[in-house]
Amino acid sequence: MEYLNCIDRIRPDAPNLAAFGAFRVGVRTVEAVNRDQIDVLNAKSGVPFPRRDRNLTLEIWYPGKSDGDRARYQTLLRDGHTKATLTGRAVRNGEPDRSGAPYPVIVISHGYPGNRHLLSHFGENLTSKGYICVAVDHTDSLYQDQAEFASTLVNRPIDQKFVLDEIERLSSLDTGFLSGMADCANAGLIGYSMGGYGVIISAGGGITENAAHDREAAPPGLLDRHVAGSRSHKSLVDERFKVGIAIAPWGMERDIWDRDGLAGIQIPLLLIAGSEDEVSGYEKGVKAIFEGAANSDRRLLTFVSAGHNVAAPIPAPVEAWEPSPYLDFVPFDHYADPVWDTVRMNNIAQHFATAFLGKYVKDQNQMAHYLDLPQEPQDDWRGFPPGTSRGLELRRGKPGK
Repeated sequence: MEYLNCIDRIRPDAPNLAAFGAFRVGVRTVEAVNRDQIDVLNAKSGVPFPRRDRNLTLEIWYPGKSDGDRARYQTLLRDGHTKATLTGRAVRNGEPDRSGAPYPVIVISHGYPGNRHLLSHFGENLTSKGYICVAVDHTDSLYQDQAEFASTLVNRPIDQKFVLDEIERLSSLDTGFLSGMADCANAGLIGYSMGGYGVIISAGGGITENAAHDREAAPPGLLDRHVAGSRSHKSLVDERFKVGIAIAPWGMERDIWDRDGLAGIQIPLLLIAGSEDEVSGYEKGVKAIFEGAANSDRRLLTFVSAGHNVAAPIPAPVEAWEPSPYLDFVPFDHYADPVWDTVRMNNIAQHFATAFLGKYVKDQNQMAHYLDLPQEPQDDWRGFPPGTSRGLELRRGKPGK
């Protein structure tokens, strides 16, 4: 059988922890509704904000027992029209494996625009290592329904918390495929670009009042809930999230945060960045977040010369190689980096995510072996085949420094 658009490739030169784990993987698609949320798209200043139910589609990967055909994911490309089929190794609707339950939960949050399949390589890979992973279609941020940016600014961290609540609800039921499966008290959050923006806020990084009152961003009052020190932001920060992994998080160059706001992040944080990120910025962007989050035990993994499409997106589907009449660029550009191979970046990100989540979510202290490294790999980094850590940098910041 021919497999196209594989999301599960592991290169021969991948670092050790990129390899799939011992668990088989099942996957199911679930529709969820976060009821009575502010209708950001129809909100206006000076009048009460309207409300609406917020419909969200979830892709849930879980340790499974079943052997079967490799999963196929039906998705849309960046243009919002072209269909593509992705191939993974999960079994669609497979029987859950409760032998190691409950499993820690990882919430996966895409960029703007994006969809739940954009980071699906993390979903399958991490689930094989004993996690439940759930990726969400963020309404108003999808390829086919891309709406005003204000909805993403307001809803992204709210969606992230709601997804964890929904998994906890499903796990608490007496029946169902997730019954008794999820350890939501030990959760992690992975986000790319605007998903990374959500990670920073969800991790405790409240935004500035100036950002909240920027009329070009959102009608006044909508973003107040995310302001550092506010009661609403404090209630949003969820102690069930033990770690955050933010890949190319957007916002710092736009003065969304300052050092006082970033100081609110107290959970461990892994930032992944390209040194030439043309969207989120590096020196005044992702690196500045790393430097400002002074109360977090944090790392910054940098792909030297990579741009904004660093590590998170799946390899560009073959359909994305062709021009689209709906875009003024080839869809390929949404997924690929001009310098780094996408599968290689995916594998390196899987390696470090495995180590980071293992140490801080599963208390696997031996994973520090792969995290406590020299900033620049003058010698080969632990876990990397000889010569394959070139082009990478890893910084560490300890709380209070």
